[in-house]
Amino acid sequence: MAGGASAADDLTLQLKWVTQAQFGGYYVAKDKGFYDEEGLNVTIKAGGPDIAPVQVLAGGGADVTVEWMPAALAAREKGLPIVNIAQPFKKSGMMLTCLKETGIVDPKTDFKGKTLGVWFSGNEYPFLSWMNHLGLSTNGGADGVTVLKQGFNVDPLLQKQAACISTMTYNEYGQVIDAGLKPEDLVTFKYEDQGVATLEDGLYVLQEKLADPAMQDKLVRFVRASMKGWKYAEEHPDEAAEIVLENDETGAQTLEHQTRMASEIAKLTAGSNGALDEADYKRTVDTLLSGGSDPVISKAPEGAWTHDITDKALN
Repeated sequence: MAGGASAADDLTLQLKWVTQAQFGGYYVAKDKGFYDEEGLNVTIKAGGPDIAPVQVLAGGGADVTVEWMPAALAAREKGLPIVNIAQPFKKSGMMLTCLKETGIVDPKTDFKGKTLGVWFSGNEYPFLSWMNHLGLSTNGGADGVTVLKQGFNVDPLLQKQAACISTMTYNEYGQVIDAGLKPEDLVTFKYEDQGVATLEDGLYVLQEKLADPAMQDKLVRFVRASMKGWKYAEEHPDEAAEIVLENDETGAQTLEHQTRMASEIAKLTAGSNGALDEADYKRTVDTLLSGGSDPVISKAPEGAWTHDITDKALN
């Protein structure tokens, strides 16, 4: 057979949520040809409310998934051998956004007796750990908090069903502002500032994949190209937003919202070269272990992350 260009290696990435600038680095890497340069044909699968990334990974529907570390470690403890191979996000974008009129100033004293909106599907773990840190029951009552299972919208705050709701710096907070509330009407508590931030949007694979040299080689190339995409998105948020919009098949996203999101996401990826920072990992584990009688994980995980891929990708 005549020698020609070798076929690109296929790799499938499952996103944690719908197509948006939260995942801009991957879309940029694809659009700019960074994956092509590494001999990869990457399929990016959007997530959504009915898609559990970890289950897609477990079922063989993807080679790599984007997931928050609390959900990944909880799944690992339940028997799914999931491993973090890279950590593009250095900081957490999670926060509680509260109506100032509720009088909440200090979480230690002012959450008691209040209703707080919380996302589930694995996103509740950082919140539950935080409440345990504060010594607050999540079963309601005057000395605890009432948890409102929040949809992926900001309605409970707008309709005053909750004193505070879960928001991301890059997404729902902007939706609250777009709905007519002003920053001075709100009080925000970032998990990062409260000392209970956990790692978000890491890249995970099943442990068995790492035993395959061919797959390991693909993952090295994938991480290298993805981080190139992330650093480009950091420096060119407006262009990253446009690229994301071109990939949004739902037509639900707007350029204004995606541009704002890309700028906020850049603050979270800043300072990361893709390698997991062990101190950040330890903080995440410590936060999850300090869950009182019902911690997110019952013991410190072993083998939950590796530097093998990033060491090769970045050097």
